[in-house]
Amino acid sequence: MKRHIYFIAACAVLSGCKPDLIAPEAHLGDIDVTTYVAIGSDGAAGYSDDALHSDGQDNSYASILASQFSLLNATDFNSPTVSASSAGINLDSNSRLVLGYKTDCNGETSLSPVRQANQGDLSILGANIYSSGFNNLGVPGTPITSINMSGYGNPANGVGNFNPYYARMASDQVNSSILSDATAQTPTFFTVDLGEADIMKYATGGGMAPQPIVANGAAGIGFDGTLDEIVSSLAINGANGAISNIPNVLDYPYFTTIPFNGLTLDADRVTTLNNVFNPLGISFVEGDNPFVIEDPAEPFGVRKMVEGELVLLSVPLDSIKCFGMGSIAGIPNKYVLTISEIQNIESARIGYNSAISTIASNHGLAMVDKASLVSSLNDGLVYNGFSMSTTFVTGGAFSLDGRNLNPNGQALLANLYIESINLTFNARIPTVNVNSYPGIIFP
Repeated sequence: MKRHIYFIAACAVLSGCKPDLIAPEAHLGDIDVTTYVAIGSDGAAGYSDDALHSDGQDNSYASILASQFSLLNATDFNSPTVSASSAGINLDSNSRLVLGYKTDCNGETSLSPVRQANQGDLSILGANIYSSGFNNLGVPGTPITSINMSGYGNPANGVGNFNPYYARMASDQVNSSILSDATAQTPTFFTVDLGEADIMKYATGGGMAPQPIVANGAAGIGFDGTLDEIVSSLAINGANGAISNIPNVLDYPYFTTIPFNGLTLDADRVTTLNNVFNPLGISFVEGDNPFVIEDPAEPFGVRKMVEGELVLLSVPLDSIKCFGMGSIAGIPNKYVLTISEIQNIESARIGYNSAISTIASNHGLAMVDKASLVSSLNDGLVYNGFSMSTTFVTGGAFSLDGRNLNPNGQALLANLYIESINLTFNARIPTVNVNSYPGIIFP
């Protein structure tokens, strides 16, 4: 989708256009947004509802920013959008999630995220759509060390060594990198949102994936060296930019929806479980109990969860409800984050955010405090009379995958970018009305 918008010309042809739609004092300050380039992962790409689809792409914070820039200056922002009629696709070939009715193993029907189609839209990842270059280079699932990796779009490299979402948009699948495609646009302004994907891969894998790269080290080895290389390359011709820090991802609904003590037992089940587990030193009571999880460090390979540990939203709930997972059998490691794994996540985040702050200062970038935004959502915030939070489905900010913002949340983040850009570069770019963007659609 090419955004090349001239506001004055648009006013001449649009019925009812008023010259005061843009406040007289609105201006771009010290920045040039003629060519805006966005580098990032899921958020910049608009990945949401566990798939890449046009609704998410059109309402990503990067697309919203480009639209606001275009109110004040003609802005190139070409995005690798998919068809509006597409059900989207994730890397497991599933379609996007929508809210619908689902019947569980007990025969109970309730509202739940369900797939829009039986299969994802395979055509999205089936062909390269590069033409004249893309300004939105947000690529879902991209770790920071892959941004400058030549051939990151080359399927011949094999699973795990290339990214199908980049393959569809790369200028040269064999030789180009996300960074080389970005710099080829000669950006006059850029945004960078990196590091969260590194942490999320480890977190959503239950701590079973390799730990995120170290905070300090040379480009390709450490987070700070790699990020500095990326920012230096984007700014080499004098471009200004904005950069986001990394929130506490463990505040996302993906990690907070299922309580650690969600094993509710009646007297009969307590008796049954105590007969099994008492010899192992584990006991249960009527009411709420911590789930049983696998733990190879324990003598019998299982233990009860402790407060502060997390059950992931990916855990198969039917297995818990009807087949003894979390009680008779421990929840597998890939569905749980233990205290030590949570400490690894927070350690990486602190190190990354320190590097982001330093690089933002060194390069004169606008610093976007996404961490504070997510913290406010976790506490619950009110925008124009509407309550928003990190609560799954009803909170109004996150999509149905529990990991990524929905359009409402993306608009909040876009406003945060705008406020930071205005403050740093003496600009007066208008913010957007968050409530005008779609949230979760109920059937």
